[in-house]
Amino acid sequence: MARWCYRHRLVVLLLWVGALFGLGFSASSAGTDYANVFSLPDTDSKKAYDLMEKAFPARAGDTDTVVWKVDEGSVRDEEVRSRIQPALERIAGMKGVGGVTSPYAGADGAGQVSEDGRIGYAQVTFTDQANAVPKELVEDVVDTARDARRDGLDVELGGQAIQRVQEPPAGLAEMVGLGAAAVVLFLAFGSLFAMLLPIGVAVFGVGTGMFSTQLLSHVTDIPDLAPLLSTLIGLGVGIDYALFIVTRHRKGILRGMDPEESTVTALNTSGRAVLFAGGTVCIALAGMLVTNLRFLDGVVIGTSLTVVLSVLAATTLLPALLGFLGPRVLSRKQRRMLATTGPEPEKATGLALRWSAGVQRRPWRIAVLALAVMAVLALPVLSLRLGATDQGNDDSTTTTRQAYDLLAEGFGPGFNGPLQVVVSDGDTTALVKEIEGTEGVARVTALPPSQGVTVVQVVPTTSPQSQETDALIDRLRDEVIPGTGAKAHVGGVTAVSKDFSTVTGDRLPLFVATIIGLGFLLLLVAFRSLVVPLTAALMNLVAAAASFGVLVAVFQWGWGLELLGLGKEGPINAFLPVIMLSLLFGLSMDYQVFLVSRMHEEWVHTRDNARAVRVGLAETSRVINSAALIMVCVFLAFVLSGDAGAAMAGVGLAAAVALDAFILRTALVPAAMHLLGTSNWWLPAWLDKRLPHLAVEPNEDAEEAAPVADGPASAVHGYVRDPAGDPVEGAALTLMSKGGRQLDRVTSLADGSYILAVPAPGTYLLATTAASYTSRARQLLVADEPLVVDVELDLEQGEVDAPR
Repeated sequence: MARWCYRHRLVVLLLWVGALFGLGFSASSAGTDYANVFSLPDTDSKKAYDLMEKAFPARAGDTDTVVWKVDEGSVRDEEVRSRIQPALERIAGMKGVGGVTSPYAGADGAGQVSEDGRIGYAQVTFTDQANAVPKELVEDVVDTARDARRDGLDVELGGQAIQRVQEPPAGLAEMVGLGAAAVVLFLAFGSLFAMLLPIGVAVFGVGTGMFSTQLLSHVTDIPDLAPLLSTLIGLGVGIDYALFIVTRHRKGILRGMDPEESTVTALNTSGRAVLFAGGTVCIALAGMLVTNLRFLDGVVIGTSLTVVLSVLAATTLLPALLGFLGPRVLSRKQRRMLATTGPEPEKATGLALRWSAGVQRRPWRIAVLALAVMAVLALPVLSLRLGATDQGNDDSTTTTRQAYDLLAEGFGPGFNGPLQVVVSDGDTTALVKEIEGTEGVARVTALPPSQGVTVVQVVPTTSPQSQETDALIDRLRDEVIPGTGAKAHVGGVTAVSKDFSTVTGDRLPLFVATIIGLGFLLLLVAFRSLVVPLTAALMNLVAAAASFGVLVAVFQWGWGLELLGLGKEGPINAFLPVIMLSLLFGLSMDYQVFLVSRMHEEWVHTRDNARAVRVGLAETSRVINSAALIMVCVFLAFVLSGDAGAAMAGVGLAAAVALDAFILRTALVPAAMHLLGTSNWWLPAWLDKRLPHLAVEPNEDAEEAAPVADGPASAVHGYVRDPAGDPVEGAALTLMSKGGRQLDRVTSLADGSYILAVPAPGTYLLATTAASYTSRARQLLVADEPLVVDVELDLEQGEVDAPR
């Protein structure tokens, strides 16, 4: 497939461009139809909702709030009313506004003014839901209301539609993330073209994924958070997957391979690992379905589809783009060095090599230090409290947060999240009396009954996110309602959030066991070891605990929230643990596969565990750290998205990836593998026979030609000559495995002769360099007899003579 895409690169590129623009045009024409469906079967709030939907059909449109406050006097004063009432009338007359409920509308509006008379509010009902209200209309409403301000009179607005207009420009987070990723890629590659490849592939994968998700929103329920999360994970994995393949391709060209063969080899090695890693991410995301929470079904669809398309782009579009670039995927300096000094096997050098050797020398010290750091970061997770964020968690400079605070000041903290006790049978009067006398209740109002159902509005004394409000809901359900003999259920947004958190918490252990068990089985089959997948499972749990500890410290305790501009502290979104664990599992599997597959390859060759761990870490740590740094940049950029849920997910995933890559995969995992020794690769014989064989990354040294039976060591020999037939003395000839491992190296004698030792029959790479001559490289198939290869070097572009 890689070879076909390389040779038909224009066709592949046109297909992808057509798919991107075709889906984009269709999605733009169809619009969006995102829906947040919190379906919680067998919960008390769901029963209350069903009763209310039957007896009191909800208004079709979104209801937002205009709040105003005077420093002196009352909002009923004529000079205040003369400014506010005309503004409300202008808003009511706007096309798309269904109506405005004003405190100046007779006795019915008396309850919309605070007891001290300094704060009042009006409700604006649109004809559409928040995500369908035109942005221009919402901006007109905000501008009209805020034009009524003057000294001593403050006007603020709250609600879902209002929140949409104060979000940063769409695409800001994505552009910042891509910009940061571009910087990291340029520093890693030193080439503009190589930098653009992963970004281009990620843009195609995420673009087609987002447009497809938007179209699917018309067919099934997809929450409005899904496209943000899809973009977040799609950019991360899309860039990383392309990075792995491009890195392998560049290594191949530096070793002297033809660009087409290097592309095919890169896709057949790293490309297979990308397929495996993308599959594990999708399987992990699908693990969310075991929670049976309908809200997450749309998230699974959107994110999984984006990951699949990102993998497809990396395995089809990328080889086509590599075909267009050819050797320009290298930097100019690398191309000059390749032309002058010839291909060289890539060896781990510098910091990566020193760090790997240091881990081998002091595994106990590094393991203990890494565990201590992770344990300290995980401590806050003991205080984890799941809930739901609201506009009270917005930044203090936003109008929605200020409106929220004004309503809490004028009507009590519980006004922003009233409870709805829905009564279908029993003595409603007695129930209302009991509720009024219940601790934690500020106000109780019974609405007129409809179809035998009565709704009792209960305003708590505490805020919607406080633990005291949760306790009040439990008290009403367990004591107050049963004590009166009434048949009633407690609903409302606050009760739904509490039930959602409870259900999520109850099902979280099953979900964790599912994805950890699945990861264990996948790695067991891939590396044919019991200890490697067990270590990975434990590391995943450690990474999850530490990353959630960071989340609790930042978003629940408020450490650094003002610095990040993320508003006020509160509980952790109930859906976040499930989403974060899914993504963390999938992403950590990427790094684990990339790291351990190189260790496993070295172990198969040498049966030396210490060498396998040292070489595997030295040769992969740089690309793992580069990939992780890119993901951290992309995830942190979503702090700018304006969505509290996406910002929380971005910070949590950035912390998880950073801890996983920089501490676990490059310190704790190799240190533990050094301590465990050869037991890392232990697998009972009976289990080995029953497990299927899965090649995550095929051995690069495997023969590509017809198989040759094992035999004794052989040799390659011949002469190095110039075009005139004169011998070339001092030419360097290097015999390498197809994976780039140097096997033998000699220099030609005065008569141009050379001889290289071959360890066994197989496929090898012969590289020849000499001063003032163009370097040459070719693949050789060596049997059990010595192979004669004469090499001709030319000052101009030439070919290697065929072996005779």
